[in-house]
Amino acid sequence: MSEYMEYLLEKEKIDNLFDQGFHIAHVIENLNGALVQFKRENPSAKGENEVRELPIKMAESRKYFATQLLMRAIV
Repeated sequence: MSEYMEYLLEKEKIDNLFDQGFHIAHVIENLNGALVQFKRENPSAKGENEVRELPIKMAESRKYFATQLLMRAIV
């Protein structure tokens, strides 16, 4: 798979989580990429958050989620 296709797949996963109401709660960067933790409030369980972790390998995808994080913090 080409790097561009890998980027598109990672971008789609990020966008899907945002569309489902998740927000970025925590990011761990390392030499292999980043591990992004997404959270959203679980309406069925009072006070509990639903957590998803997404490994991001592509540099363009890391730029994308960082931009989304900043854009969503401003709004």
